[in-house]
Amino acid sequence: MSVTACPGCTAGGEVADRLAGDQTLPTHELWLPKIHCINCIRGVEDALARLPDIDAARVNLSRKRVAIRATPGADPTPWIDALAQAGYEAHEARTNAEHAGDRGLLLRLGIAGFAMMNVMLLSVAVWSGATDATRDFFHWIAAAIALPAAVFCAEPFFSSALGAMRARRFNMDVPISLAIILACGLSLYETATGGAHAYFDAALSLTFFLLAGRVLEARMRRAARSAAADLAALEPRRVLVLEDGDKIGRKIEDVAIGDRLWLAAGARVPVDGVLKSLQVRVDRSALTGESDPIEIDEGETLTAGDVVMTGPVTMEARAVGEASTLRRMIQLAALAEGARTKYTSLADRAAELYVPLVHGLALAAFLGWSFATGDLMHALTIAIATLIITCPCALGLAVPAVATVATGRLFRAGVLVKSETALERLAEVDTVVFDKTGTLTRSVLKPPNDLTGEQLSVLKALALASDHPLSRGLVRALDDVRPAALDDVREIPGEGVLARMGDTVARLGSGAWLGQAGGTAFQIGEDVFGMEQSEQLVPGAADTVARLQTLGFPVHLLTGDTETHAARINAMLGADAVHAAMRPEDKQAMIARLQDEGHKVLMVGDGLNDTLALTQAWASIAPGSALEASQNAADVVLLGGTLERMADALGIARKARRRILENFGLAACYNAIAIPLALAGLATPLLAALAMSTSSISVTLNALRSGSIK
Repeated sequence: MSVTACPGCTAGGEVADRLAGDQTLPTHELWLPKIHCINCIRGVEDALARLPDIDAARVNLSRKRVAIRATPGADPTPWIDALAQAGYEAHEARTNAEHAGDRGLLLRLGIAGFAMMNVMLLSVAVWSGATDATRDFFHWIAAAIALPAAVFCAEPFFSSALGAMRARRFNMDVPISLAIILACGLSLYETATGGAHAYFDAALSLTFFLLAGRVLEARMRRAARSAAADLAALEPRRVLVLEDGDKIGRKIEDVAIGDRLWLAAGARVPVDGVLKSLQVRVDRSALTGESDPIEIDEGETLTAGDVVMTGPVTMEARAVGEASTLRRMIQLAALAEGARTKYTSLADRAAELYVPLVHGLALAAFLGWSFATGDLMHALTIAIATLIITCPCALGLAVPAVATVATGRLFRAGVLVKSETALERLAEVDTVVFDKTGTLTRSVLKPPNDLTGEQLSVLKALALASDHPLSRGLVRALDDVRPAALDDVREIPGEGVLARMGDTVARLGSGAWLGQAGGTAFQIGEDVFGMEQSEQLVPGAADTVARLQTLGFPVHLLTGDTETHAARINAMLGADAVHAAMRPEDKQAMIARLQDEGHKVLMVGDGLNDTLALTQAWASIAPGSALEASQNAADVVLLGGTLERMADALGIARKARRRILENFGLAACYNAIAIPLALAGLATPLLAALAMSTSSISVTLNALRSGSIK
């Protein structure tokens, strides 16, 4: 049995075990370059839901990806084909492909802008008074420039709309494409018949501003760096594998279990594995928030994302690809960023009304103005402007832009949001309930004062071999002691740890096992030492309780201890209410009672006996040091293991909700102003394109504006 280095070292292994056991994580990811609205989300998810080999699919509009849960290693080709039949272009997720898609948009944007400016120059001449043959000549030149440019530059809209119609559905690109085609067609008809007006400049302006909006949205989405992107950036793309003593460069995708990897000082650990060198110091702050370097001994676990501080060293791969801790955390973060709260559902319902409403309004505008004026061309122009101005792109961006910013900032603050609806529920919490033992307090063993340096070394080595909370606390108390080299280390369930050092037997465990009256004891050879045990507050516990109360949250304390002991601990914490002698079912019942009274309860716990309460509560948080069952049950995990970021998480969630509501307000105000203007004939197709793009950009900027979510 290998000896565990320290609590920080075991954190990586605990995270790996927890994530490996999570059967709700996606197994595949596809890139969807042409999705941009709520209807696209629904269309993609519905198309994938009909496939028998897919358990679940969730679209992240901000990242233009769909996370799919299916059999690991399954071929995604049938899924890509099914999406193509439904009108959606899909590829296996690749960063380079995404950048290529952005370059394609930029090329089309540049061509549309160049063509638009040249056609506008010709239009100036017409507006200045050119008539008859001169006017017709300028119109034909404008047609020669505008028509090829519109066909090429508006191709993303045309192909998306055509795919949707082939699948017998509508998306927002259908009316956009219709508006561009009608504007070009009407202009060509006017040119061919010698009419006084042509709208090639409006068609190109529409295309240009729509493309500009798409490009800006893509850029700003990338500016809202996601937690998944931050985690993915930790993974090196190539590694050095040792083969017959030679270092062979390989892609990380080609690393297999059992491969020996060579890591230089400063290198990022690419996969989970075990150290094959004597010792190494690593920085694990990116994954666990552990600020101090951690010492890892031979045979102990290295976690993907660790930074090797002393090297070079070698390691053996034990979990690769999607099974590694880092990949699992990436998937959890991406899943959280694709959150679809009740606000998203509201956007879904609003967007479902879009197609019949916008086409109905456009038809009504055309019929009404035709009847009122008898001018079919003027009526058609107003219908085109109505089609353009009513596009609800802003509505589709209202939630994902904010969710991406919020989860990214929370992650960088050491908070991993792992539930899809956690942000919404955290924002509505009004009461906080803490488990005491392990969450707010920690039992601590104090080493006997009369131990020699050699005995302290043996004691630390025994403590390192156990994951028991008391052993982890003892390791922290012996931080400056170097552990001894022990043989035949093994843990006796329910008793303690047994090892040998030469012919000497060493044991650490329950006092009864070692012949003492009770408590915890340490034996080396014939000598047995009793261990003094006390309970202390975890760092930041009292400050966290006080800060939550300052923010207006009543704080309850739950514990299985006696009322006397619970009161003594609460004298240091200052919680509003203390509930003692609580069994697991009592904790669950108390939270249910609070929620029946109308409260939205946040439960914070770390033990197996807290799992029922964590799942009962409206929202739940587990420290990074919590047991696997608690972390799986919680909506949010504090990666650093401390409570100091709890108040920040609640504050960010509330501000995120306000930003979402503000975005809905912006979209509603835009529609309240723009639609009457279009129906009244006061908005040309050019003004309609400007208004629609501006609304989409304003919603995204509102999510990203400086200081919006701190």
